[in-house]
Amino acid sequence: MPRDTNQYGTIFGGVILSWIDQAGFVEARRHGAHRWVTAALDRVDFVAPVGLGDIVNFYTRTVRMGTKSVTVEVDVEVDRYATGQCVRVTTATTTMVAVGPDGKAIPFSSPPTATTPETSR
Repeated sequence: MPRDTNQYGTIFGGVILSWIDQAGFVEARRHGAHRWVTAALDRVDFVAPVGLGDIVNFYTRTVRMGTKSVTVEVDVEVDRYATGQCVRVTTATTTMVAVGPDGKAIPFSSPPTATTPETSR
């Protein structure tokens, strides 16, 4: 059994959460080369399993920019290995905070930019 799957041949939810966290960081980084940390995973909905062999795609977009944080929506879709079908499997909202060397939140300035969906694997 591969390390990231359970006895049913599907990916552990915690693995998907880790990847969502990384995708949120990538989107936040578009707003500045700061040190970004996760402040919250506000909402996560697992709507379908990710199977062994599925190709996982992450689509991110900034939905809110504060003075010290960025809120990012992450949609997770898979291309099913067996059928080629594209299926949304998870949606999440995460809040990323810019921090200084001391680990405390810092204000950042970044003009709002239109982002296109980013695919990461």
